[in-house]
Amino acid sequence: MCQDEDVEIIIIIAVLVPVLVGLVLAILLDRPQKPKTPYLTDRDADDLDPGSDVGPATIADSDGAVLPVDHAPLTTPTDELVADHHPAPVEEAPVVEEEPAAPAVESPAPVAGRLARLRSRLAKSNNVFSQGLLALLSSDSIDDDVWDEVEESLLVADLGTEPTLELVDRLRERVTVEGTKDPEAVRAMLREELIKIVDPGLDRRLTATPTDGIPAVMMVVGVNGVGKTTTVGKIARVLVAEQREVVLGAADTFRAAAAEQLATWGARVGVDTVRSDVEQADPASVAFEAVKTGIERETDVVLIDTAGRLQNKANLMDELGKIKRVVEKQAPVGEVLLVLDATTGQNGLSQAKVFAEAVNITGIVLTKLDGTAKGGIVVPIQRQLGVPVKLIGLGEGADDLAPFEVEAFVDALLSE
Repeated sequence: MCQDEDVEIIIIIAVLVPVLVGLVLAILLDRPQKPKTPYLTDRDADDLDPGSDVGPATIADSDGAVLPVDHAPLTTPTDELVADHHPAPVEEAPVVEEEPAAPAVESPAPVAGRLARLRSRLAKSNNVFSQGLLALLSSDSIDDDVWDEVEESLLVADLGTEPTLELVDRLRERVTVEGTKDPEAVRAMLREELIKIVDPGLDRRLTATPTDGIPAVMMVVGVNGVGKTTTVGKIARVLVAEQREVVLGAADTFRAAAAEQLATWGARVGVDTVRSDVEQADPASVAFEAVKTGIERETDVVLIDTAGRLQNKANLMDELGKIKRVVEKQAPVGEVLLVLDATTGQNGLSQAKVFAEAVNITGIVLTKLDGTAKGGIVVPIQRQLGVPVKLIGLGEGADDLAPFEVEAFVDALLSE
């Protein structure tokens, strides 16, 4: 009996196993098969050297056939496959060093009307004319005491003794003859007499025109501390504003920062500066090279800065004469401008006389008229030196240097 049961079990297993195996196979065969993912060879086309014997990169299709990349049926674009397996090297952009930007070139303020624009600054330091004199001349009774006060006011304004007496005599005569006390009429008379005494007939033009291809040469001289190098830079701006081509000569070789300071002023308006790299070089040789450069470049003006010096040092004063003689081997010096600090008043006259003896002064640059200076100093300076005031400085700004205009100057003196 047991044997029969064992036989039955064996028969059942023998029947069921094939059935179960068939069911499993049927299920497996009924599932959709995934397509085979194509694969790349060891190299892709980008890695091949030109002219290599190795063929182009290939892939195998789903049937196992090996095809060129360009013809193989892909489920993913070739470039994406390449990116997945062999990322292309990223080329870094070349580093370009930027050159430092050139300093911006400034456009100087127009020369015309500079003095008129700066009138208020001048008026503040010269209200003795607009207030004291007009008050005296418009009083009910103008007697000798009043005229004495008028004289004193003019002397305080640094007009000088001789010009003061001359002006008072003229005014006294006109007021007596016309018999007017009207403030506006008195102002008009004072204006006319001041214009006469400041002398509108003097030629105040700068010699800044080349002759026969030779540039006009200007030398700028003065004592220590008057702001001479700064003034030279401002004169350059005046010339550039008048469309002149300029070369600067840094012949102040004794003050270490002078050449650098002048070069900075020049660069601001696009003007080159001739300078020496040798400490305390011969100033005459620097001036000579500056003129030589100006001739070669056919510029309009060569503007030469010189070292400040004390008027009582004979050897230093003689050096100015040497600079001028050396320069004139190439071109005549058309202008020798003396820079005077207006705040020194009558003391500036002694300085001016010594410089006039060393070199032929052709014009005055009167600076710092916006401070404690008295505008009357213009008159005695012109009379004692016999040369005109050509430029006046009215502030610290780059364009606070103006050509001297007699009527505009007098109007500023009389401004309320």
